Amino acid sequence: MRVPAFVPGLSLAASTYHEAVRPILDVAFPRLVHSAALLGPGSDVLGYDTARSTDHDWGPRLLLFLAPADARRHADDLVGVLAERLPSSVQGWSTNFSPPEPGRSRTLQPVGDAPIAHRIEVLDLDTWLATHLGPDPRDGMHTRDWLAIPTQRLLEVTSGAVFHDGLGHLTSIRAALAWYPDDIWRYLLACQWRRIAQEEAFPGRCAEVGDDLGSRLVTARLVRDLMRLALLVERRYPPYAKWLGTAFVRLRCAPTLQPLLTDALTAADWPHRESALCAAYEHLARAHNDLGLCDPVEPTVRPFHDRPMRVLAADRFADATHRAITDPEVSTLPRHVGGVDQFVDSTDVLGVADRARAVTGALYGPHAP
Repeated sequence: MRVPAFVPGLSLAASTYHEAVRPILDVAFPRLVHSAALLGPGSDVLGYDTARSTDHDWGPRLLLFLAPADARRHADDLVGVLAERLPSSVQGWSTNFSPPEPGRSRTLQPVGDAPIAHRIEVLDLDTWLATHLGPDPRDGMHTRDWLAIPTQRLLEVTSGAVFHDGLGHLTSIRAALAWYPDDIWRYLLACQWRRIAQEEAFPGRCAEVGDDLGSRLVTARLVRDLMRLALLVERRYPPYAKWLGTAFVRLRCAPTLQPLLTDALTAADWPHRESALCAAYEHLARAHNDLGLCDPVEPTVRPFHDRPMRVLAADRFADATHRAITDPEVSTLPRHVGGVDQFVDSTDVLGVADRARAVTGALYGPHAP
């Protein structure tokens, strides 16, 4: 079977809705109020998919959201009608997904005589929000709600595309989650600077005792934290590890910062590694000052006490940013914690909303009702 030409998944999903799904709905369920979108996990939602992505969990797919009562009444029937009436392909890509093999995701298969095993998911919007995020943004987002949602999850709701919003909720939900309130943004920036402050002297100390591997390792940790900081500065939710570099290179600061961070990772010795890190620190320090979120801080590196190594002393930026917080609840949060993915690095926690909320609640106390 000839493989069709690759098209971005968002474009394929739009065609799937407008050309294949909507005509069926208009005939079989003409009065059914619904919203249609491609949201949630997947490289196609973030716009990062390539031809390689087509080997699993990719194809003509989308989410159909219904009101809770309509989902209970019509979801099973709608799934069945789509299985019987969907066209066999959209833009040359089969609408039929095979069952997953052990250890492998579903793949597209040619359509035979059997009903189509499609990926048009018919969902109750309320339940999907609770499963994917935890809180329902329509009820208002409390401080602890923001901190308990991994940035990847926020990205999965605010990226992607909405093709129809008959329920009238998806557009407002995405707008409400587009970015953090200013004081929570300040808090997260302060905590990210604090992470850098905690380790910025370590690569030089490792090098001083002859531990070049350790120096490289801590440098890599700092580079990752600087990349996440750059995304926060430019109001972009950091994605999970696989797509962090892809998201970073699309930032305004990337043409300057990417060569510096690459030099820090590839330098053969500590002096060159230190010079690249220091230049990156100073560039982000100036960018932070340009935000105007707090009083400006001197953006230059300096000696680490009386030791022969240079640091930004990033605590200065953390403290200044924290002092600018005016919300009483945010200002009293622990200064060394932050959002859940600033203190947790486990996919098994960050990938499940209830677990992310549980570990955040253990540090901050229970979520608001």
